[in-house]
Amino acid sequence: MRYQIEGGSLPAVVIQLDAGETIMSELAGRTWAKGPIETETRGTGGIGKSIGRMFSGESLFMSHYTAKGPAEIGFASSFAGSIIARELGPGESLICQKSAFLCSTSGVDLSIFFQKKLGAGFFGGEGFIMQKVTGPGVVFLELDGYVKEYDLAVGEELVCDTGVLALMDASCKMDIRMVKGLKNKLFGGEGLVDTVIIGPGKAYIQTMSLAHLGGILSPYIVQKK
Repeated sequence: MRYQIEGGSLPAVVIQLDAGETIMSELAGRTWAKGPIETETRGTGGIGKSIGRMFSGESLFMSHYTAKGPAEIGFASSFAGSIIARELGPGESLICQKSAFLCSTSGVDLSIFFQKKLGAGFFGGEGFIMQKVTGPGVVFLELDGYVKEYDLAVGEELVCDTGVLALMDASCKMDIRMVKGLKNKLFGGEGLVDTVIIGPGKAYIQTMSLAHLGGILSPYIVQKK
C-alpha cells in the first residue's frame, strides 16, 4: 500500500492498493475508486465491539474495500482541516474524537473508549465516549482546522479549551480543571473548566471543532416558523 495526502486545507488521501490489500472505513466512506475493487459491508472486531459502536452513535457495520488487482481509492475529509496518517504497532493505541476516523488498513481495531473520570467525560468537550484505535496497521484521521502536535514528557501538562483535543496517545491521560477565581469564571469568557492532557505521549490540538463552528454560525441561521 502506498498513499499520498493531497488537497491542502480541503484534503483527501489517495491510496494505491495491490491485489489482496484491504482498506476499511465508515459506511460509504469512499469518495472515489479506480480499478478492480470489491466492496463488502460487515461488522468489525466481533459482535460486542460492533454493538458498542452502535450505542456510541456510530454505525454497526463498516465498509471494506479489497483490491483484486492494482487499484486506487480516495477518501476525502468532510470538513476543512487536515488528514494525518499514523502507523501503529501491534497493541499500540490512539484515543480520538468519534468523528476523527476516516479509514485504515484492515488490521486496525476500533472500539469505544470511556473516560474513567466522570468530570472529564461530561466537561472535557468530547463527551463521555471517545474512540480507541489499536494497531497493527495504518490509520488515517481527519481533524478540523489547523492541527498542532505536542510530544509531552512524563507528567508534562497541556492545558487547552474544551473541544479542541483531537487525539492523543493512549499513554496520555485527560482530565478537567476548574478555572480559578470568581471573576475569571463569571467574566473571563473561557468557560468554567479547562481540559488538561498529561504526558507521556503525543497530543494533537485542532483549531476549529465542528461544535465550535456550529456555535459561531448559529446566530446567523434563520429558523423556519
